[in-house]
Amino acid sequence: MSADPGYDDHELYDLSTDMGFRLVCPVQRYKNTPADRIKLIEFYESDIGHAIYSLRSISIEPLIGHIKSAFRIDPLPIRGYTRACAIVLLSVLLYQILVYYNCKINKDNPIAIKYMLGT
Repeated sequence: MSADPGYDDHELYDLSTDMGFRLVCPVQRYKNTPADRIKLIEFYESDIGHAIYSLRSISIEPLIGHIKSAFRIDPLPIRGYTRACAIVLLSVLLYQILVYYNCKINKDNPIAIKYMLGT
Protein backbone atom coordinates (compact mmCIF):
# COMPACT_ATOMS: atom_id res chain seq x y z
CA MET A 1 0.00 0.00 0.00
CA SER A 2 1.42 3.38 -0.93
CA ALA A 3 0.90 6.45 1.25
CA ASP A 4 1.91 10.08 1.78
CA PRO A 5 5.08 10.94 3.69
CA GLY A 6 2.86 11.72 6.68
CA TYR A 7 2.34 7.97 7.18
CA ASP A 8 6.02 7.41 7.98
CA ASP A 9 5.36 6.01 11.43
CA HIS A 10 6.84 2.94 13.10
CA GLU A 11 3.47 1.84 14.52
CA LEU A 12 1.85 1.99 11.07
CA TYR A 13 4.64 -0.14 9.58
CA ASP A 14 4.15 -2.72 12.35
CA LEU A 15 0.37 -2.68 11.89
CA SER A 16 0.66 -3.13 8.13
CA THR A 17 3.04 -6.05 8.59
CA ASP A 18 0.67 -7.65 11.11
CA MET A 19 -2.22 -7.25 8.65
CA GLY A 20 -0.26 -8.91 5.85
CA PHE A 21 0.77 -6.07 3.56
CA ARG A 22 3.67 -3.65 3.20
CA LEU A 23 3.36 0.11 3.61
CA VAL A 24 5.35 2.06 1.00
CA CYS A 25 5.97 5.75 1.62
CA PRO A 26 8.95 8.10 1.73
CA VAL A 27 10.98 7.39 4.87
CA GLN A 28 13.15 9.99 6.59
CA ARG A 29 16.77 9.08 7.22
CA TYR A 30 18.31 10.44 10.42
CA LYS A 31 21.80 10.35 11.92
CA ASN A 32 20.94 7.39 14.17
CA THR A 33 18.46 5.59 11.94
CA PRO A 34 17.74 2.05 13.24
CA ALA A 35 18.46 -0.94 11.03
CA ASP A 36 14.76 -1.76 10.48
CA ARG A 37 14.16 1.74 9.09
CA ILE A 38 17.22 1.43 6.86
CA LYS A 39 15.55 -1.62 5.29
CA LEU A 40 12.39 0.43 4.70
CA ILE A 41 14.45 3.21 3.10
CA GLU A 42 16.24 0.73 0.87
CA PHE A 43 12.94 -0.83 -0.21
CA TYR A 44 11.39 2.58 -0.96
CA GLU A 45 14.47 3.62 -2.97
CA SER A 46 14.50 0.35 -4.96
CA ASP A 47 12.94 0.09 -8.41
CA ILE A 48 9.96 -1.90 -7.14
CA GLY A 49 9.40 0.56 -4.28
CA HIS A 50 9.33 3.49 -6.69
CA ALA A 51 7.03 1.56 -9.04
CA ILE A 52 4.55 0.89 -6.22
CA TYR A 53 4.69 4.47 -4.97
CA SER A 54 4.22 5.88 -8.48
CA LEU A 55 0.89 4.04 -8.80
CA ARG A 56 -0.42 6.37 -6.14
CA SER A 57 -0.33 9.35 -8.48
CA ILE A 58 -2.66 7.71 -11.02
CA SER A 59 -5.16 6.23 -8.57
CA ILE A 60 -5.48 8.20 -5.34
CA GLU A 61 -4.50 11.79 -6.12
CA PRO A 62 -7.03 12.36 -8.94
CA LEU A 63 -9.86 11.03 -6.75
CA ILE A 64 -8.92 13.27 -3.84
CA GLY A 65 -8.65 16.25 -6.18
CA HIS A 66 -12.06 15.49 -7.70
CA ILE A 67 -13.73 15.20 -4.28
CA LYS A 68 -12.14 18.48 -3.13
CA SER A 69 -13.33 20.18 -6.30
CA ALA A 70 -16.86 18.73 -6.28
CA PHE A 71 -17.56 19.58 -2.64
CA ARG A 72 -15.44 22.76 -2.56
CA ILE A 73 -13.56 21.66 0.55
CA ASP A 74 -10.14 23.01 -0.40
CA PRO A 75 -9.30 24.73 1.87
CA LEU A 76 -11.49 23.30 4.60
CA PRO A 77 -13.77 25.94 6.10
CA ILE A 78 -13.15 24.75 9.68
CA ARG A 79 -10.26 23.98 12.00
CA GLY A 80 -9.47 20.98 14.14
CA TYR A 81 -8.77 17.36 13.32
CA THR A 82 -12.14 16.00 14.49
CA ARG A 83 -14.19 18.54 12.57
CA ALA A 84 -12.03 18.16 9.47
CA CYS A 85 -12.42 14.37 9.60
CA ALA A 86 -16.18 14.73 9.85
CA ILE A 87 -16.44 16.96 6.78
CA VAL A 88 -14.07 14.86 4.68
CA LEU A 89 -15.76 11.57 5.65
CA LEU A 90 -19.22 12.98 4.93
CA SER A 91 -18.00 14.25 1.56
CA VAL A 92 -16.55 10.85 0.65
CA LEU A 93 -19.73 9.07 1.79
CA LEU A 94 -21.93 11.39 -0.26
CA TYR A 95 -19.61 10.95 -3.25
CA GLN A 96 -19.91 7.16 -2.98
CA ILE A 97 -23.71 7.37 -2.72
CA LEU A 98 -23.87 9.60 -5.81
CA VAL A 99 -21.62 7.25 -7.79
CA TYR A 100 -23.76 4.26 -6.77
CA TYR A 101 -26.98 6.11 -7.64
CA ASN A 102 -25.49 7.21 -10.96
CA CYS A 103 -24.56 3.62 -11.84
CA LYS A 104 -27.98 2.25 -10.90
CA ILE A 105 -30.10 4.88 -12.67
CA ASN A 106 -27.99 6.04 -15.63
CA LYS A 107 -26.07 2.97 -16.76
CA ASP A 108 -25.67 4.04 -20.39
CA ASN A 109 -25.29 7.79 -19.89
CA PRO A 110 -23.85 8.66 -16.46
CA ILE A 111 -24.28 12.19 -15.13
CA ALA A 112 -21.28 14.12 -13.84
CA ILE A 113 -21.12 14.21 -10.04
CA LYS A 114 -20.61 17.98 -10.06
CA TYR A 115 -23.78 18.37 -12.14
CA MET A 116 -25.70 16.17 -9.70
CA LEU A 117 -24.53 18.39 -6.83
CA GLY A 118 -25.43 21.56 -8.71
CA THR A 119 -21.90 22.99 -8.52
